[in-house]
Amino acid sequence: MKRFPFAFFALIGFVAAFVLAYTIVDAQTPAAAKPGVTQPTPTPSPVKTPSEEDIITEVKTELVNLNVRVIDRNSRPINGLPETDFKIFEDSVPQNIEFFSRSEVPTNYGLVIDNSGSLRQQLEKVIEAGKILVATNKPEDETIVIRFVSRDKITIEQPFTKNKVDLNDSLDNLFIEGGQTAIIDAVYLAAEKVSEYEQQRGKEDRKRRALIVVSDGEDRDSFYSEAQLFEMLRETDVQIYTIGFVSELSKDAGFISKSPQGKAKSFLQRMATETGGKAYFPNSTAELAGMAKEIASELRMQYSIGYVPTNDRKDGTFRNIKVVVNDGPKQEKRIAITKAGRVAEGDSPSPTKNK
Repeated sequence: MKRFPFAFFALIGFVAAFVLAYTIVDAQTPAAAKPGVTQPTPTPSPVKTPSEEDIITEVKTELVNLNVRVIDRNSRPINGLPETDFKIFEDSVPQNIEFFSRSEVPTNYGLVIDNSGSLRQQLEKVIEAGKILVATNKPEDETIVIRFVSRDKITIEQPFTKNKVDLNDSLDNLFIEGGQTAIIDAVYLAAEKVSEYEQQRGKEDRKRRALIVVSDGEDRDSFYSEAQLFEMLRETDVQIYTIGFVSELSKDAGFISKSPQGKAKSFLQRMATETGGKAYFPNSTAELAGMAKEIASELRMQYSIGYVPTNDRKDGTFRNIKVVVNDGPKQEKRIAITKAGRVAEGDSPSPTKNK
């Protein structure tokens, strides 16, 4: 066999390595860098401008919910009216109705009962009336019982519950106690508790919210002023029904001021009117049972109406609300009753204590 010298094999390996390296470099060299080859210019892909359909904008709307009672000239309730009979105005501007219901709505309400000496003679019948209200509760209704005397004697006797036995027990445990009446503070606290409880349940919960306040209406010891109370009530969605035993209060008026009886009656009436509720002034405790049944019926058989306000500024201002109902087929007058207005979302001053 003929042997080749080592130098020959080294030369062959060198040539092979050179050819392989050139091939790799040639494959990685852009065409434009090669002699005689023109590199094509890449055409950029068009940048797509997002259309209105491609853009999803989250718009937060403020749905205003109204609980509306409709009565005739004799204060008798009118049920069964269609949506087309209603018109809503906010600051005199017509609004489109977005939600309308005539169905019975579950209710969360508070019994706020004066236990000061001024109701000593009425308390037994007041407790009976409270039990009548509780007895009418539907399965989804919840009730809270609040007892009050002076500013430091406002207590929740029974938190919100559906249990009628617990509610009746809390009513039976009410008792008269000495002290200066603080009805403003009691209503302020009760409205806050009802609103807080509803906020925990979420905005999608359409339960009606209400307070039933039993008192002589005369305030002697509240931490908050009447103006501060009504400012807070405007920011809540709570209807107030009042039962005022005002007959024992003095009718003697001052030179430029109302009598204690006139002032108390006006206060109780205003709470009911501005929140879309109703004020009752019984002449005797014998009327309480009938009043309790009427309140229970009116709480549940109302029209629920919602609208998205045309004025969408979130400036925390107060907006007047008016609901108008068409007259009956024989021109019977129909009167719509709801809250006087609302406070728009946004910054608004928080009420401060007056003392």
